[in-house]
Amino acid sequence: MTTTGPRLEEITAGNLDAALGIRVRPDQEHAVAPVVKSLAEAYVHPGVAWPRLIVDGDRPVGFLMAFLGIDWYEDGSVLRSGLWRLNIAAGEQGRGYGRFAVESVAEELRRRGTKQFYVTWHPGPDGPEGFYLGLGFQTNGETSGGQTVGVLELS
Repeated sequence: MTTTGPRLEEITAGNLDAALGIRVRPDQEHAVAPVVKSLAEAYVHPGVAWPRLIVDGDRPVGFLMAFLGIDWYEDGSVLRSGLWRLNIAAGEQGRGYGRFAVESVAEELRRRGTKQFYVTWHPGPDGPEGFYLGLGFQTNGETSGGQTVGVLELS
């Protein structure tokens, strides 16, 4: 069976090296952690982290990691779900893979009954704010770790 278009794959021993090989543009490295850090975080946050390789045909084009029911304030008062990391390979940017990743996470969150989709981004002119706002996220006035918090209402 041939699959056309991008798809998500669970991270396995068979695609680990492909995931680790995903690199954003050098000018973006300050704004997003490398895949290896995300996978380490996924290891220590089982059941919360949802890492996936983005593949088009047989070509790895990106990596995403969602968070599912994370204790946002670390006091048990607020659980949130959303996009933790998005790394689109430098040579694959501008081809719709970022939009595909966000839509895929939204679909998974809806499937799980989640009503709000959260994301954080590096503020400033070199950050992805325009990308997220263009997908319908709205800032909510919060910051997290120095990053802007955005939220998308899911229906």
